[in-house]
Order: sequence, then C-alpha cells, then structure tokens
Amino acid sequence: MKHNALVAILLSLALVACGSEQPESSPLEEAPAAAPTAVEASPETTPGDLEGEAEPEMVEESAGEPDAQAADKPIILAQADSAAAQPEWKYTEGQHFMRMTPTQPTMGGADKIEVAEFFWYGCGHCYNFEPLVNRWAANKPANVRFVHIPATWNPLVKLHAQLYYTEESLVKSGKIDDPVGFRAAVFREYHERGNRLTSESSIQSLFGRFDVSPEDFANTWKSFEVAQKLRMAEDLARRYSITGVPAIVVNGKYRSGAAEAGGYPALLDVIDELVERETVR
Repeated sequence: MKHNALVAILLSLALVACGSEQPESSPLEEAPAAAPTAVEASPETTPGDLEGEAEPEMVEESAGEPDAQAADKPIILAQADSAAAQPEWKYTEGQHFMRMTPTQPTMGGADKIEVAEFFWYGCGHCYNFEPLVNRWAANKPANVRFVHIPATWNPLVKLHAQLYYTEESLVKSGKIDDPVGFRAAVFREYHERGNRLTSESSIQSLFGRFDVSPEDFANTWKSFEVAQKLRMAEDLARRYSITGVPAIVVNGKYRSGAAEAGGYPALLDVIDELVERETVR
C-alpha cells in the first residue's frame, strides 16, 4: 500500500509538470501583434536561414530567465524623426512650379537628375537668361545633367532647332570647339545684328565663321541624328506641355519658369530646390 501511494504521488507530480493548462500571459504577450514585415535576405543570409533551417543557437540559462523588472517597464516604440523625414521646402507646388503626373521621360538616362531648359534663339527672354543659366550650369551638382531642348512650334522656330542640333553634333565630333561661344554668337546674330537666320544658307554662313566646312555642315544638317533629336524635342515639348520659353523641367517631373518662380534669380533657386527634392527622395 505504501508502494502504491508513492507511485500515485509521483504520477500526480508528473501530470502537473506536463499539463495542457497555459501559463498566464506576460505584458509582451498581451500587446497587440505587430503587422508582418517582409524579410530581405542579406548577403550573409541564405534561403535556409529564412525558412528556419539554421542550426540551433546555444543560450545560457540566465538568458532564459524572466526579468521581473523589465516585465514591469512600458514598451516604447521607436518613432521616426518627422523633421528629418519631411524637410521644410521654400517653394510651393502649384505656385512656384508644377508637378507632372505621371513623370515623363527625359533626354538622358536615369543615372543623373536631368535639368532641361526649353529655349528659342529668337526669344529675348532666353537671350537674357542665357548667361545666368550658364553660370548655374558651370557650378551644378555632380549628380545633375543639364541639357538644352529647342522649341519647335512653327517652321522658323523648328529651323532654329535644327540649327541647335547641328551645332550640338558638330561640337561632339570636334568641329566646333567653343559651344558656349557659338551659342552666344547665334543669340547676337538674331538680337543684335538683326539676322533672323531664316534660311539654310544664312545658317550655313554662320557655321562657316566658326570654320565649319560646307561639307561638314551639309552632312550634319541632313543627318539621321539631327532628325531623330528634332522628333524627340517635339515629343518632350508635348509631354511636358511647354507653352512658353524659357521653361525648366527637372527630371521629367517638375516644370517651372520665371513667371512662376518670380524672376530669373528665383528660378535658379527653384531649380536647386527641385534638384534637392529629387536627391533626397
């Protein structure tokens, strides 16, 4: 009988140790479950690690003991620094610049932030803006690409756009070694000398003053490269809804001009801010 009583006592103790009754929840277990987050495999993480196939890790006994003081402490969730996440911008969308939705293509690739100036050689405002934007471009950030895109609204404006892309191609091939000086000469020809450059022959004479041979001019003027860039300029002007020049487009996303910005110096400031917006996004 004594033996049977001893067995009964041991059996009851075993049932208490392996019972189905769950222990009372700790404060951590009572908190609402966090939303699931995606797990990205780092270079040190293998697919097996993500599936729970990693070898078990040895844990010291003391590490598994509950910390009574820690259990009583409130849970503090990390909070994002709202000031760092939302910089205070000086200029306002819809007032100083317009945002294009959806974002449109650019002339160059996505390796840099593109700042494009739409212009026309016969535009007096473009003539006045030219030295300012040239100084800006000479000191632009390393992650920025600056491009000119000529307007193509009517036959004369399109003729000057063809002039620009012929000039650009001859600069690239080394036939014109002073692109800034050449552009200044074209502006002066129109605005100071009264030569409206209304024909191919008058444009060729201008190129001849920069030692471009008639053959090099003719081959470039009628080239596939120039024709293709003209089509791209027309397409981008339509996509960007360009209705006046000079107009600035940043990364195919933001459009502004002197009227919206409040003058040419302010326009350069707007460009800088829009470049910064694209840099930090």
